[in-house]
Amino acid sequence: MRLSPDEMIFWQYGFLKLNATLVFTWGLMLVLVVGSILITHKLSTGLQRSRWQNLLEIIVTAIEKQIEEVGLSQPRKYLGFLGTLFLFIALSALCTVIPGYEPPTGSLSTTVALALCVWVAVPFFGIRDQGVGGYLKSYIEPTFIMLPFNLISEISRTLALAVRLFGNMMSGAMIIGILLAITPFIFPIIMTMLGLLTGMVQAYIFTILAAVYVVAATRTRQLPPDLATKI
Repeated sequence: MRLSPDEMIFWQYGFLKLNATLVFTWGLMLVLVVGSILITHKLSTGLQRSRWQNLLEIIVTAIEKQIEEVGLSQPRKYLGFLGTLFLFIALSALCTVIPGYEPPTGSLSTTVALALCVWVAVPFFGIRDQGVGGYLKSYIEPTFIMLPFNLISEISRTLALAVRLFGNMMSGAMIIGILLAITPFIFPIIMTMLGLLTGMVQAYIFTILAAVYVVAATRTRQLPPDLATKI
């Protein structure tokens, strides 16, 4: 039983390897890109809309609402990054029903890459909203003694994001693999359904945590919606 899609090698030449993690990751990205192009190339502003456009609007509206509820008063500014994170992780879990497919999020290299994306995005949004000086000043608030603790926090939360997602996705795949070996097919089918639910939950949790970190980085410039309306 494979513990990670990294162990599934499709092609190798010396130290160069093309494993399942790379193939499925780029495959998912291709599906997201092509799907977004096909859905958005004929958007309608009238009452007559396609089912795909209705589905797209439901997903976008739901993600925007969740981002706003976390504390970001202008969710459209963060929709591209946070929405893409959610869709990639969710699609990675949903595709587990395809025979031979293994979610790339079951590889630590993928989850580390996603966590590093959040690690880079947090200061990016923080600097964009507060400026370089304002963002760096947050590391020594309320006193300069907090500087080493804040730096440690940046590293530890990035590691926690990567390990949490990897552990939950890998454990689900391992349970299904064990049940396939020792039990009839009915139990693995049930566990696969539960795995899909777990994958969606993990996509939600990862995205919400990323949004919380962005809120922390931009908190000095975010205004409550009612106050922003009055201004």
